[in-house]
Amino acid sequence: MLPNVFQTFIERSPICVMAHAVLENLFQPERLDELFERTAQRQYKRTLLFSSVVELMHSVVLGVEPTVYSAYRKRRHALKVSDQAVYDKLDVMELGLSAALVEDSAQQAEAAINALGARRAPWLPGYRVRILDGNHLSATEHRLEELRTTWAAPLPGKVLAVLEPETGLATDVFLTPDGHAQERSLLDEVLARVQKGDVWIADRNFCTLKFLFEIAKKLGFFLIRQHGTVKGKLCGRRIFKGDGPTGKIYEQTIEFVYEGKTYKLRRITVELLQATRDGDTSLHLLTNLPATISALKVADLYRRRWTIETLFLEVTTTLTCEIHTLCYPKAALSFFVWLWWRPMPWRW
Repeated sequence: MLPNVFQTFIERSPICVMAHAVLENLFQPERLDELFERTAQRQYKRTLLFSSVVELMHSVVLGVEPTVYSAYRKRRHALKVSDQAVYDKLDVMELGLSAALVEDSAQQAEAAINALGARRAPWLPGYRVRILDGNHLSATEHRLEELRTTWAAPLPGKVLAVLEPETGLATDVFLTPDGHAQERSLLDEVLARVQKGDVWIADRNFCTLKFLFEIAKKLGFFLIRQHGTVKGKLCGRRIFKGDGPTGKIYEQTIEFVYEGKTYKLRRITVELLQATRDGDTSLHLLTNLPATISALKVADLYRRRWTIETLFLEVTTTLTCEIHTLCYPKAALSFFVWLWWRPMPWRW
């Protein structure tokens, strides 16, 4: 039973109380430490528990403390380790642990969403839609001695995230500590998560023949903007399919050769009413979705891909999700992911 003092909060701010309760449940210390034991491959815990590190970093990312050191000083008696021990822990943070925490949290949150009957209407009934996009962390401060004589600042890493539109949750993340790496370098890891009946929606940065046709081999579907370097053979003439909210929509068959075999795809073209910020006046979308799904529907699905961009903006402005003083790439990536992509009830 809660004390009577909490009754006022429950009556006047029920959503805030429920959100707090959900997050408390998702990040129970015992559950975090159990996940660490199950997932960590090289790290170990002695006196400094994984859950204690997460709690400390929560205070930094949410702006309660300005730096990791200031957060440590307020907890040094409870942690019973030196500040250097904390930084050593951050320096060797495993990226696989971060990805596992995102996946575990998404599974818990999805169960709560289902119980509340709060799933959004499916974008494409009968299919499991997945939106793929990437982001890199901003450059950190010049706190390491080796960086103080150069104007360049280090990039802590890159993140690929998978968004499920029906729940608004990031279900998977793929990480690299190399901030200059191409997003395509992580696509093999993404392919390992593709399931039958998936529809993967992504921008042209992810348009490679291998990515497209390996998805198809797994009986999945894709809707990806054509990259200029991915050339195919256009077949027949393009056919006008109608007017969309952003321009006229056409469809044409296109052929590609992959691993010695010829594949035919649908190429949906949107002649834009207004040029993109890059100056493009048309978009070419490649898909293997069946013809029963109209070109207008395909174009609309791609237009709604910006849902994940909105999510990037939402959490970036709501949370201080990038710690510019944290010059350990793996640690910066880990805490960016844990707090950036954690399931947040206000999305539901």
